[in-house]
Amino acid sequence: MQITTDRSVPNDRKLQTDEVTAALTVAIHQHRIAPGTKLGEDELAEIFGVSRTIIRAALQSLAHLQLVEVQRNRGAFVAQPSVREANEVFEARELVEPRTAHTAAMRATKSDIKRLRKHIAEEHAALARSDSGAALHLSGLFHVEIARIADQTTITRFVEALVARSSLIIALYWRRESALCEEHAHHELVDAIAKGDGVRAGELMHSHLVRLHNALDLTEAAPTLLSLKEALSGRAVLGV
Repeated sequence: MQITTDRSVPNDRKLQTDEVTAALTVAIHQHRIAPGTKLGEDELAEIFGVSRTIIRAALQSLAHLQLVEVQRNRGAFVAQPSVREANEVFEARELVEPRTAHTAAMRATKSDIKRLRKHIAEEHAALARSDSGAALHLSGLFHVEIARIADQTTITRFVEALVARSSLIIALYWRRESALCEEHAHHELVDAIAKGDGVRAGELMHSHLVRLHNALDLTEAAPTLLSLKEALSGRAVLGV
């Protein structure tokens, strides 16, 4: 659907802001925009074909999600989690998500299981076409979906925030493909949830996250930066 650019209509402005926010979020999660990239308002406004007011609002939304850091007199940059924060994020996930998986196993319906298996199929399809960024994004959505199945709103929001930070951490610190979710790890986890085996689901989630954590090279590293036009070309512009 073509998005109108009439900035005089508040609802249209809100819609445009939401679409820019969503497009940038996906691009960051898929590692098309690397941590540390400067998000210039003028350049983004040109790329998306919207006003700087729309871009500014979208960047504020991303800052609230901790995907972007707005620095006084310097502008907005994709966030760069430190080594210390990287460890803290994964330690938090190792504490929270096993319990969430256990609860999900107690509450999952057949439709929930079907949805999880669809996530896995899409993730593996992305890996097969060597699109590791898309595979990582789908993997994160898989973990959030398990939290939603557990039906604990506060914890789901916390998991969403942790997964978002994890995407940035992996963009900075992964050094090998094993930093992506292992080929069979999610299958085994869904099998346990489908059987209602909460203990096994929790154990599998914990070991899976520990392996992911250990696969990262947690030393300070400078990412390879693409230009915003290269990162967003053809995918995120409104109306395309």
